Amino acid sequence: MRDILDLDRFPLDQPDAAAFAALVEDCQRKLARDGLFNLPGFVRADALAPAVSTLVPRIKAEAFTHRRAHNIYFKTKVEGLDDGHPALHKLETVNHTLCADQLGDTLLASLHEYPPFIAFLAAVMGKDVLYPMADALARINVMAYNAGEALNWHFDRSEFTTTLLLQAPVAGGTFEYAQDLRSDAEPNYDGVAKLLTGQGPKVAMPLEAGTLNVFRGKNTAHRVTPVQGTRARIIAVFSYYERPGVVFTPEDQLGFYGRSA
Repeated sequence: MRDILDLDRFPLDQPDAAAFAALVEDCQRKLARDGLFNLPGFVRADALAPAVSTLVPRIKAEAFTHRRAHNIYFKTKVEGLDDGHPALHKLETVNHTLCADQLGDTLLASLHEYPPFIAFLAAVMGKDVLYPMADALARINVMAYNAGEALNWHFDRSEFTTTLLLQAPVAGGTFEYAQDLRSDAEPNYDGVAKLLTGQGPKVAMPLEAGTLNVFRGKNTAHRVTPVQGTRARIIAVFSYYERPGVVFTPEDQLGFYGRSA
């Protein structure tokens, strides 16, 4: 993996080294403070460019266009809220997705299964062990957003999300988040409603291609703003869990990918 990852700056393959311990500690500190951490240049530029050039025509020819009107919860009903509550305001998400069964011959599949990478994520997240998601479609996704398209406000289902920005757009496509907008005990529906009407505080974080981002999004609302210009925003999403064998339901697969495995 040394020809793909910058293991000099990010020594994932040296778990007993002081540099590895320092990297984990730094990531944990940022995660506790900001709810996320970034590793810019995680994937080497000379490995990233050919990977993207291979993916672009495949996205155009093979990707499923996911267009969905949804609320921030991705639910049709939320207990305790009337259908007209502003926290249930409908939003639109549009992207073009390649699934894991379409990515088996890419460096992304190799990275997803790379044991030092998984062990590093487990160490940062304070887990004894992590397992790659077992879902044949959802374990790895590549998502592209063209001009005018966006990933709208939502909360994640999983405790944390691991993404790799493969290509940045000319403009727009900015990652924004409202940290700890809710908690497991307090749904903060009024705060959610304010965010959706543009009144709530949020942080904007532009990212460079090749950046690894690990983000706690279960209670932090987040979105990607509409892309501007002719160059798509392309991102890879890797999924890991504390238990083996995690898969989506057939209904979830149909909703996100237009097919089930």
